Amino acid sequence: MDVRNPSDRFRALRARISGLGEPPGADRGEPGQPLTVGEWALLIDDIVDHAEDNTDPLWNVDPGTSRPYDAIFVGGGASGRFGAAYLRARGGRALIIDRWPFLGGSCPHQACVPHHLFSECARELDLARQLSGKLWFGEFDSSRARITEVVELFKRGRSLPHAVMNWQSKEQLDLEFVLNTPATVLDEHTVEAAGRRFQGENLVLCTGARTVVPDIPGIDLPGVFDFASLVERLDYEPTRCVIIGGSKVALEYGSFFQATGCQTTILTRSPLMSTAGLHHVDDGLRDYVVAMMVDRGIEVVEGAEPVEVLGDSRVTGVRYRTADGRTVDVDSDFVFVGTGERPDLKMYDALGLEVDERGFVVADATMRTSVPSVYAVGDLIGPPMEMFKARKCGMTAARNIMGEHYEYDFTEYPDFLHTTYEVSWCGLSEAEAKARYPKVIKLQMPPDDADPESFPLPAAEGSMLYAFTRPLLSGWFKLLIDADSRRIVGAHHVGFGAKDAFQYIDHLIRRPEGWTIDDMAELSELFLNPEHFIQLSRLRAGKLELVDL
Repeated sequence: MDVRNPSDRFRALRARISGLGEPPGADRGEPGQPLTVGEWALLIDDIVDHAEDNTDPLWNVDPGTSRPYDAIFVGGGASGRFGAAYLRARGGRALIIDRWPFLGGSCPHQACVPHHLFSECARELDLARQLSGKLWFGEFDSSRARITEVVELFKRGRSLPHAVMNWQSKEQLDLEFVLNTPATVLDEHTVEAAGRRFQGENLVLCTGARTVVPDIPGIDLPGVFDFASLVERLDYEPTRCVIIGGSKVALEYGSFFQATGCQTTILTRSPLMSTAGLHHVDDGLRDYVVAMMVDRGIEVVEGAEPVEVLGDSRVTGVRYRTADGRTVDVDSDFVFVGTGERPDLKMYDALGLEVDERGFVVADATMRTSVPSVYAVGDLIGPPMEMFKARKCGMTAARNIMGEHYEYDFTEYPDFLHTTYEVSWCGLSEAEAKARYPKVIKLQMPPDDADPESFPLPAAEGSMLYAFTRPLLSGWFKLLIDADSRRIVGAHHVGFGAKDAFQYIDHLIRRPEGWTIDDMAELSELFLNPEHFIQLSRLRAGKLELVDL
């Protein structure tokens, strides 16, 4: 295979990077040495930084075979890359086409990776603020915490994850791709890219979703951002933020903004963490998370209807209508849109796909759409808009294309978000469990009747300093058990370090045989383990008739 691009800038870069390939019309000859991850990073940086000059495609297409493609993956994000890799591993031939010069999609470029960096910064800033002037902590100076500085830190490093995925996809996974060029879907078997037409037995559509921008006056003013444009266009340090919407993104980015010292107001129509996209959220978990956001200074206005973004040459505020009909203006030099996402399906007009009332592509459990040879995956088919779902959807499409009937049900899954805490949950909420089972008991810290200001549990790695300085901040959790079968039916945690456990807890409790309080008690905890479920289960497992703890 060869990787080639003819632009002048790339030719100059080729002097430092071996194996880039030959310009069009040149004899390919023997392929050069593969690009290293570092060389891929330099190449990607060059394209991203000079996008207007670097419009030529990056080719990695096998010229030595006329074998037809089993599938063309339109989009090389999580769905496309994992789907193509699975199909290739099963002996198929796949082609990925993506408008970006890298594989991996928006996650490492504008979405999940910056979100995790920002959330880690929020956690560190929160600790520094809470312990300001105590122990070895200096007096907290919010002027030193700058959103723009963290954004620039991310942008300087984001090419490396891209580079790893390009390198891995080419050198280890043997994938074919055409990058840095848009795709035009002509029919259910034909995609045009970079002046060439590619034929595939199947198409897999993997182009994701984008922020739904509310249709209100002033929404186009400078100073209005979403998660993607924040990374690309923020060129000043905001001091006062209004977030329109109550999605996960609103909670996560709002907590980061507030932690930096940018006073933040969240305007949400529905109560936070109560939207349909967040299933099985326990009332106690919601109450603790929102209370801790408010404790840290975030203003949450529920039942708010945004009316107008105010300003002339730049945002100066937001006007909204309250639940009781009053009109309120709030000053702001920064508006962040967190109203959820929808796909842009214009590029698929030629296919005539069935679409639901929300604007998502309709697909069955095999990912097949209303057009038999076309599959849709990931964010295109609706919530949850999570990485595990995108990857497994791509894999599901690949398995079916290669002749295996395989169905994927993503209606039940563990979930999480970040504020200045990790917030994780799986299974049923307490209300849901009590509606389903006659007797439900819970293991909870702090208990409902405790004074959280003087109850220093849960305490574990990440929350010990809070437990010894202000116990209210150390976290919250709940384990729900059907007392008759002794099976665990739900787990909920706010704190640090427990998130990884929830992907396993979720798997265990969904097995046909389930996972009981007695099973949990038999585990050997690495003390102090942050969720405390093991030791509390052991304290109760000896009782034949279970009661709350």
